[in-house]
Amino acid sequence: MTNSLALGVASLIAGVALTVAAVPASAQQGASMPGMNMSSSANSGSSASTAAFKEADDKMMKQMSGPMYTGDADKDFVAHMIPHHQGAIDMANVELKYGKDPELKKLARSIVKAQHDEIGFMQKWQAKHAGK
Repeated sequence: MTNSLALGVASLIAGVALTVAAVPASAQQGASMPGMNMSSSANSGSSASTAAFKEADDKMMKQMSGPMYTGDADKDFVAHMIPHHQGAIDMANVELKYGKDPELKKLARSIVKAQHDEIGFMQKWQAKHAGK
């Protein structure tokens, strides 16, 4: 690794560490996942896209916390990943509706397809292993 690249990586890591350290613990309380507070923030916008992203986030977090853990890693994995993947689809659809960047819209379409296919696979797996 060249010195300039190493310095750049080190600067990036330091910047992320400082950003994380600057987030007060109270801002993270109530989040279902550590560091993922989906409630409004101090500099959140009031656009239609912001409202749509918040709605998608809230729906995903609620649905991810819904399934009870069974102690079976495989069943718990798919039960919690399905709403996570659906959340990715919902957020990608917000980008498709409100976004302007052609590359991001292309990525969003790719996310919708990939996550849809993976949800289908997990649902089939659930049906196949329901009684086991």
